[in-house]
Amino acid sequence: MRSTSRRRRWPWLLVLAFVLVPIAEIYVIIQVGQVIGAWWTVVLLIADSIFGSWLVRREGARAWLALRTALASGRMPARELADGALILIGGTLMISPGFISDVAGFALILPFTRPIARRILTAVVSRRLLAGHDNRPGSGPEGPVIRGEVVDP
Repeated sequence: MRSTSRRRRWPWLLVLAFVLVPIAEIYVIIQVGQVIGAWWTVVLLIADSIFGSWLVRREGARAWLALRTALASGRMPARELADGALILIGGTLMISPGFISDVAGFALILPFTRPIARRILTAVVSRRLLAGHDNRPGSGPEGPVIRGEVVDP
């Protein structure tokens, strides 16, 4: 029952992502253009993308170094992998034109806002992993588990 309701949610999320977000981006660009002028809006969008790419390069290098350090020390690099994923998503948002996506991208890239996004990402991934897992004893991912012994002849 739970997976059926989750399947019904995806089309609405896709409508939101591919229809409503671009409409909101265009609306904000038009509003900014009316306030500061069309050319300054284009200059601001280009400058925003250049600054975002510089920030992605800087924070990506830091995340890569932290990942290498964690692997060299034999520690599981969960935090570093999450940071790398958030920087990648934030960089993708920074490349796309628009002020709303730029704000979201900055929030994922900046080192002082990334821990909040990391907690949200961890909660979402944990929920997704635990949703498909049945907590009853004797049940596994492929169905019921039958306990037994393997006897080699």
